Order: sequence, then structure tokens, then C-alpha cells
Amino acid sequence: MAYGIFMGSKMSAAPLSIAHIDAERGFSGGEVQVFLLMEGLRARGHRNVLFAPPGSRSQAEAERRGLEMHAVPMRGDLDLAAVLRLKRELERAHVDLVHLHTGRATWLGGLAACWAGLAAITTRRQDRVVRRSARTRLVYGRLVRRAVAISPAVARRLAEGGVEGVVTIPSSVDARQLAPCKTGAEVRRELGLAPTDFVVLTLCALVARKGVDVLLAACARLERPCVLLIAGEGEMRVALERQAHELGLSTRARFLGARADKAELLAACDVFALASRAEGLGVAALEAMACARPVVASAVGGLSEAVVAERTGLLVAPDDVVALAAALRRLHDDPGLRARLGAAGPARLQEGFAAEQMVGAYEALYRQVLAEAG
Repeated sequence: MAYGIFMGSKMSAAPLSIAHIDAERGFSGGEVQVFLLMEGLRARGHRNVLFAPPGSRSQAEAERRGLEMHAVPMRGDLDLAAVLRLKRELERAHVDLVHLHTGRATWLGGLAACWAGLAAITTRRQDRVVRRSARTRLVYGRLVRRAVAISPAVARRLAEGGVEGVVTIPSSVDARQLAPCKTGAEVRRELGLAPTDFVVLTLCALVARKGVDVLLAACARLERPCVLLIAGEGEMRVALERQAHELGLSTRARFLGARADKAELLAACDVFALASRAEGLGVAALEAMACARPVVASAVGGLSEAVVAERTGLLVAPDDVVALAAALRRLHDDPGLRARLGAAGPARLQEGFAAEQMVGAYEALYRQVLAEAG
């Protein structure tokens, strides 16, 4: 099976009405992509209707952006009442097609769309094993007409689970949203950093799979002066702060919490690092490349495909503290290498990772699925 990226084709037709279902109450990288897609589709004249749990971050974000929103409780995979609620809301919304954005949404929303007689597609964003099971066959064989993977690595996972006809549409970045309001020098001054400090930045949730513990250990072995900026929140923050203290990094590792000024932080850093143990794609690395920052990343999942080794960044094995420290040391000692890797980043974004490319690919896929559905 080929894992080529679906880029779509240019086509002109009547505007579409698309239902987007996201069952999560929180707001992470997947939800960022959902709203990036909806905004892009709206700019092209299409109608978007979001179905999300009441009180969720997605509901608040949809209302803030003036997007059509239906609050539907989705309490768990066994919430069969949610299937009935979704079916009724989908019928009332008069949509052409249903786009399912999370695992739970794919199950509950897929059943509802099938019951309502609507064509549906799903996007899978996680690089996890897909088990061959009756449920997998039902979801991908009956409930949805296409499964979209955000990277070839995720597509391979789906294929290994017996899913056929997988389409790859990478997650994307809108570089226009990453124009900093302040210079890197200004941000450094605000953070109490010197112009000569070697600054490493990571932007991620503080959870085990993001490998921030590995990054802390690598910085402790760096044998060079550096400051590590950690922007994000999560269940592991207290443990990570304790680890930083035990490693003697109390003054060099800065836990910044959740930040909305990622463009400014990227402008202020010398290197962006993402030490993930698993990654569907790694949009934060794409954002760093869009901002012309060299990347050091784990060679896992779609992250190892988005970051081109020795062209836009350096790749190391996951959980390899020694290799990660060596990569950071190499970039510390070679400003020319940092400049070369960073300069190649924006061009990499245009190779399928720009927001307009993602929106165009989904628009073409929607029309293809509807044509096949008759």
C-alpha cells in the first residue's frame, strides 16, 4: 500500500455544509487543527457546524470565533444516548458530510452519521497501534468512508490494523499566525535572559509521552551553559520540577506554564527541542521550522518524517539522553549549523504542511467522498 500524501485537486463547486464532531472537553494540538481547518473552510465559503460537549474549551472557542456550535454531551464510549442526540442534531443541522476528529467522536459520531444516512470521514492523529478487531472493522469498514492519517507513520499504523484506503493529509501551520509581536531580544529581556545565553525551548503538554524528563536529563549532561524554557502544563509538572532541582537545573530550567505567546518564545530561542516518546506528527516542530528555528527531535512517528535530518534539524532515538545531549552540544558549538538548519525551515513548511494545503486537500476529499456516496 502506498502512503503518498493526498494533496487534492483544484475544483470549483457549490459551498458545502460540514459537521465537525470533537468529543474532548480539553483543548490540545488536535483541537488547534480542527479550528485551523474550519477557519480555512469558512474563508473558502463553506459552512461549518461544530458538535462538542457543553462547557468544553471547543465550545468557548467556537463562540469566540463566531462559528456555528451545537453542544452535545458525549460522556464516554458507552454513552449510547449520545448517539441518538448526535443523530437528531445532525438531521436538524442539514449538513452534507460529517468529519470526525477524535477517537470517541469517531465511535459515537460514526454511529450517529450512519444512522442519519450521512457520509462520514475520520482523522486519526495519534501514532498508536490499531488493533485488528470487530470494532475496528465496523468503524473503518462501515461507519466511515475514509480514514485520514496526519502522517505516513500514522497511515502505517492504520494499515497494520487492517484499515484500507487510508488517505494522508498532514497537520499544518499557518505561518501568518506565528508573526511575533515582539523581537526575540525584547522577549529575552522580559525573561531575564542575556543576549549571549544559549536558549533551548520546548512547547508541549507536560505528560510522559512528550519526554520532557529526557530533555531535562540531556541538558544536565550538556557540559555547556544553557537555559531551558519549558512552556506548557500537565500532570507531570510537579515531578518535572522536582527532577530539575535534583539535576541542579533549578536556575537553568524555567517552567513557564501554558503560554499563548509561542511566536515570541520561538523568536527568543536558539534551538527548539521535542523529545517525544510517541508523536503522530509534532505540530510544535512545524511551528518552530516556520519560525526558522533549528529543531532537535526524537525519531518517532510522524515527527521523524516532518523534521528532515541535517536539513531542518537533528534527529535522535527516543529516550536516548546521551544522543540528545550530543545533538544540543553540537548546535551550541556551531552557530553556522544552527543558522543553516533554521533557514531551511520555512521552505519545508511549503512541502505539504501549510494551512492552505491542508484545507484544500480536505475540501477535495469531501467532494470526492460525496461524489462516491451519490
